[in-house]
Amino acid sequence: MSVVLAIDPGVAESGYCVYDGFVRESGTVENARLLEWLPAHPADTLAIEMITSYGMPVGREVFETCVWIGRFQQAWRAPEEVRLIPRRDIKMTLCANARAKDANIRRALIDLVGPQGVKRAPGPTYGVKSHAWAALAVAVCAVDKEYFAS
Repeated sequence: MSVVLAIDPGVAESGYCVYDGFVRESGTVENARLLEWLPAHPADTLAIEMITSYGMPVGREVFETCVWIGRFQQAWRAPEEVRLIPRRDIKMTLCANARAKDANIRRALIDLVGPQGVKRAPGPTYGVKSHAWAALAVAVCAVDKEYFAS
């Protein structure tokens, strides 16, 4: 299995996860710092959660996040190969329900990847928190064969 670097983009900071069937690293980092990491990151694939319009008005933060998505994509060594994955696809892949909430997605990830465990006995998702859960969801969705099909 290839190594995926997945990003849950935000206005000032983003969640990230390095995943190859196991969570190798995850966290939340300032966007400018993440932008510096991207060109030399050893992952095989970059996957980013893509913002999708559903006809509702959006604010400045959504547009600023879109700018960061484009910057991340352009910084990757192969911008045309970046996987842009809409949230709806993540919900359908993990929960088979477009109305799934974050808690449903987290539960599906724990069922699929494994429990967090504790410090003395860390599980496969130990240390994943905050926006890194959403990044893990992007990574798991990215390894789905649909996104690696040419």
